[in-house]
Amino acid sequence: MSAAVAARATVQASEATQGRKLATANRNRKLRMLGYQVALGVAFIALWQLGATTGALDPFFFSEPTAVFARIVEWFTSGFIYPHLLATTQATLLAFVIGVGGGLLLGVLFGRVQFLADLFDPFIKMFNAMPRLVLAPIFLLWFGIGIWSKVALGFTLVFFVVFFNTLEGIRSVPRVLTNNSRMLGASEAQLLKTVYIPSALSWIFSSLHTSVGFAIIGAVIGEYLGAFRGIGYVIAQAQGTFDTTSVFAGMITLMVFVLVIEFFITRAEKHLLRWRAAGTH
Repeated sequence: MSAAVAARATVQASEATQGRKLATANRNRKLRMLGYQVALGVAFIALWQLGATTGALDPFFFSEPTAVFARIVEWFTSGFIYPHLLATTQATLLAFVIGVGGGLLLGVLFGRVQFLADLFDPFIKMFNAMPRLVLAPIFLLWFGIGIWSKVALGFTLVFFVVFFNTLEGIRSVPRVLTNNSRMLGASEAQLLKTVYIPSALSWIFSSLHTSVGFAIIGAVIGEYLGAFRGIGYVIAQAQGTFDTTSVFAGMITLMVFVLVIEFFITRAEKHLLRWRAAGTH
């Protein structure tokens, strides 16, 4: 018995050591990749600055990194950007949450009820093929220049991405898995909770990464076409006065904003899909 216990302890210690080595290797790999990404970004900015200072790039059209960075610092230190950033954040999050909720709900429903999927299939395809930019003026007429016209436009962009990914995720669940679950007495609700949704999570999170950008695009386009605050409004005003520095400053602010939201989505994905990572070791 003692020999068996000792052998088991040895195996566990070996697995723990391998786990630590793997974690260290992954951490080092991520740090190296971060270094490469920073170097690439610095190289791009350096080339941009070099082109602006040597005259290869006309500062009137391309501005220069130092001026753009100074403008961003000015915006944040003076407090100018916060009301606009808040307006864009609110419209983006509302469009994202409502679009994701609607896409998940209908994606699961159509994935489980074939009659509804067949019934609405041509209408879904027609609405998905409609250019979203055409809808922006209509939403402005319907909802005004307030936040809801931006939310509506963002919703139309987010919904279809999440809907089609969720639908495909539900349909891709192996039939053997569902049949075995039914043989064990699982109800439809239990199947949805323990089989369909977990199996479709990879598809769903794949759509969420894309949907963040679409939600921001919808909000910013709506603000650009008609609003009284928001990053899109700031960019539109800067464009109207040929202020290229503010245009680039607004775009960079949006890029950083996307990275922040993407960070939280990635953390949620790792938390909810940790079972998949554990199963690969």
